[in-house]
Amino acid sequence: MKRYGMVIGVYAEKLDEYRQLHAAVWPDVLRMIQQCHIQNYSIYLRQLDDGQHYLFSYFEYVGADFTADMAKMAADPTTQKWWAVCIPCQKPLEQRTAGEWWAGMEEVFHQD
Repeated sequence: MKRYGMVIGVYAEKLDEYRQLHAAVWPDVLRMIQQCHIQNYSIYLRQLDDGQHYLFSYFEYVGADFTADMAKMAADPTTQKWWAVCIPCQKPLEQRTAGEWWAGMEEVFHQD
């Protein structure tokens, strides 16, 4: 199992929409997440006093080929439709690695 942490901005004017979307994630999207060997998936929101808003996601990958599973998810038509409604809410970090939407993070501590 490998743990992943990622961060992305979210537009202030899209916060309510983003919350509503994630209060009722489409069942087929949830199934695809499971089929791609992701578990314990959470997204947190941080609102700063300066008006910036960030989302932090955490999940555990329990599969054998992360790249293949992410390609499977990206090819899924329902997931593509889900992303089409979520992506306009998100503001990627300028400092992210090329090819990333959500910026990956380094795990510096964990305790079971």
